[in-house]
Amino acid sequence: MDARLLFVEDDQSIAEMVVEVLQEFYEVDHCATGEDGLEKALNTHYDLMVIDRRLPGLDGVEMIQAVRRAGITTPVLMLTALGSVSDRVTGLDSGANDYLTKPFDFEELLARLRALRRGFAAETGKTYIGDWLFVAETQALYNPYGDRISLTTTESALLALLAESPEHIFSRAEILSAIFSSEDTPGTVDTYVHYIRRKTERNLIETVRSQGYRLGDGS
Repeated sequence: MDARLLFVEDDQSIAEMVVEVLQEFYEVDHCATGEDGLEKALNTHYDLMVIDRRLPGLDGVEMIQAVRRAGITTPVLMLTALGSVSDRVTGLDSGANDYLTKPFDFEELLARLRALRRGFAAETGKTYIGDWLFVAETQALYNPYGDRISLTTTESALLALLAESPEHIFSRAEILSAIFSSEDTPGTVDTYVHYIRRKTERNLIETVRSQGYRLGDGS
């Protein structure tokens, strides 16, 4: 799966140049307003976001704050023509991970994005199931096209358990003990496996006959 980047910039001339450079390294989605950018951010998985501070309508600071309130931890680089210390502090306090002042050098932009991605990968637990991405922290699955699928707390806990030991076959008793209450039955496990499959693909979780379940390949 190629790294996917959301770029939000309303200046068309700047956007065209930056997108041309970024597309050499990322799959890029460009939006010209904070509202459109927020909609994309809430419904699509991104590995990185580059957001201009001054946007029409919903500005960059407000957009980042909304993204963080939604529990999305994707690294964000804020671009701005405002270079004072107070402006940088406001941007970082809004939830941005880094800050780059216009005009900027493309090599520096790319280097900062590489550093953000390295740091984020080291800090957060992400599990790839074939071409699917599971992020337990936000109880979300992303399909191979980057679309976000929300899981319930129980569904996420079940998938996280299987992902901890991908080769292990978990019996229904093991899953019941780890995830469910003492009042639940083995049939409850089957029900929640069905719920996850209904939202995703059957092969995300593999059934091992007479033994139980293990993580599948998502194909």
